[in-house]
Amino acid sequence: MTAPRTTVIDCDPGTDDAIALWLALASPELDVRLVTVCGGNVGLERTLANARAIIGLTGRAVPVVGGASRPLLGEFRSETAVHAADGLAGVSLPEGPPVAPGLAADAIRDLLRRSAPGEVTLIGLAPATNLALALSAEPELRDRVREIVLMTGAWGEGNWTPSAEFNAASDPEALAAVIATGLPVSLVTLDLTAQAFVTPAVVERLAGAGKGACLEAACAILRGVPASRRFGHRGFPLHDPCAVALVLWPELFGLREAWVEVECGTGIGRGRTHIDRWNRMRRTPNIRVAETLAVEPFFEALTGRLASLP
Repeated sequence: MTAPRTTVIDCDPGTDDAIALWLALASPELDVRLVTVCGGNVGLERTLANARAIIGLTGRAVPVVGGASRPLLGEFRSETAVHAADGLAGVSLPEGPPVAPGLAADAIRDLLRRSAPGEVTLIGLAPATNLALALSAEPELRDRVREIVLMTGAWGEGNWTPSAEFNAASDPEALAAVIATGLPVSLVTLDLTAQAFVTPAVVERLAGAGKGACLEAACAILRGVPASRRFGHRGFPLHDPCAVALVLWPELFGLREAWVEVECGTGIGRGRTHIDRWNRMRRTPNIRVAETLAVEPFFEALTGRLASLP
C-alpha cells in the first residue's frame, strides 16, 4: 500500500476551504502535517479561527499556524459577499484548538527541512502569499517539494475582476513567485471548478449520506452560500475541494501542460493568468492546468469521504 503523502494545506477559510479541509482530513492518502492560514476570503483573525474550528470538529490534532494578513504588495480585500462576514456563511462551529505558535512561512520551511527530497505536497487554496514567502526565503529547500497544487487563476473570465480570479488577483506577485520556482505546479482554475457545480439537489444528496457533525456542518455551509449570478442563480462552483481532489484522484481530471504568465501591473488586468493552453507563444510549459473533471465520480467520492468523518 502506498504511504500517505506528507501534505501542507495553505488556506483562508472560507466556505469552500472548509469543505476542502474536511475532504483532506477524511482521506487516508494524505498525511496532513500542517495547515497554514492567511487573510483572504475574510481577515486573518477570522480565517485562523475558522481553520481551527474546522479541524477541531474532526477531532484531529493538526497544527494551525497563522501567516500573512496582507499581500506582498497592495492592500487586503476580502470577499464577504460569498462567504459572509464570518467566512463560513453564518454557520457557527465550536471553537477549535489553540493556534500553533510561529509564522506560516517559517513553519512550512521547518517542515521542509525535516523532510526528504520530493516528499512534501503543497496544496494552496488561498492567495499564494505564505507559499511565496516560504519558498523564496530558503530556495535550497525547494527540492523537498513533490508538487504544488493551487486553486487559482482562469484562462477565461475572472470572478473578482473581469479577467482575474480572486486568489490570483489578491496577490499576483506571490503567485508569479511560486510558479517561478520551477517546481511542478498544477493550477485548478475557475474554468475547471465551474464543472463542480453545486445545486440544491447536490446538497440534499450530500445531506442524506450520514449524520456526522462534519457532514452536517458542510451541508449547512453549502446551503448558506448564495447562488452565483454568473450562473443564472442556479447554484455555485465548488472551488477549493477540486484542488484536494486533484491530489487524491488525478484520474478524474483531464490535464494539459501549458505556459502561464501572471499579470502584475496596476491596471484592470492585474491578477489575470494568461494561460497558453495551445502553445501559441511557443514557450516552454511551466504549469499543468486541469481542464476537465469527471463530475459524478467527483461528487460521489466527496460525499463518501465527508460521510466518513465524525
